[in-house]
This record gives sequence, structure tokens and C-alpha cells, in this order.
Amino acid sequence: MIRPRRAFWMSATLAVLLVAVFVVVAVLLRGSNTGVRFQTSDQVAMIGIGVLLGLGTMLFAMPRVRADAEGIEVRNVLVGKRFAWTDVLSVSFPDGASWARLELPDDEYYSVMAVQAVDRERAVEAVRVLRRLHKQAWSE
Repeated sequence: MIRPRRAFWMSATLAVLLVAVFVVVAVLLRGSNTGVRFQTSDQVAMIGIGVLLGLGTMLFAMPRVRADAEGIEVRNVLVGKRFAWTDVLSVSFPDGASWARLELPDDEYYSVMAVQAVDRERAVEAVRVLRRLHKQAWSE
């Protein structure tokens, strides 16, 4: 299974920061010199919003790839799809691209967000493994 490493750490760091900021805001929300009175429910709601935003940020750490001799399963941020290797023309990583992609018939492609350029050597090795599996499937 292939997952993005740097995207996970960046997402986790941002999620923790978001929750921390919203907790601090919730604590400081109680005392206001504007004449507005904030209740405990307002503080809880602020923390809840921070947690929801943190969870939303963690969605960017969800991409993964599972590949075997029969095909490849790609899950990006929200949606996943399985392809038989016979439906994939090639696995590519174009210059300047942020992530790899599967080249499909009719000039279509499917992004593979689990293999990201920021992961450098891990991404290179992942593409090599996927290309090897693809080549083996096509040679059979």
C-alpha cells in the first residue's frame, strides 16, 4: 500500500494547529469588553468547529494506492476506483506534475494523489513498482 508521507505530516500539523487556535479562541471568548456575553455553548461550538476543520484537513492525508497482479485501486481525497491493469495504458509522472497518474484509453487519465512529488525518492520508487506490476500484467 502506498500513501503520501509529507501530505500526512502537513495535514496532521495543520489539523493540530487549527484545533489549538479554536480552543484558545474558545477560552478567550468568555471575557469580552464589547458588552456581548458568550455562553459555554458558544465556547463548545468554537471547539467543535476547530475539530471539524481539523478532520477536514486530514482528508488530504487519505489518498492511497493498492496494487497487485490483477489491477490497481486508487483512493484520492474522497473517491476511490479500481482499474484492471489491462485498462491502464501506462503509469506516468509528467514533468512539473504534483502527483502521478494512470493513462487510460481515449486520452483520459486518473490522478494518483498517493504518489506525490514532494515525497521525492519514495514517489520515484512507487512509480517504479507500479510500472513493474503494469508491465508484468501486460506481458502475461
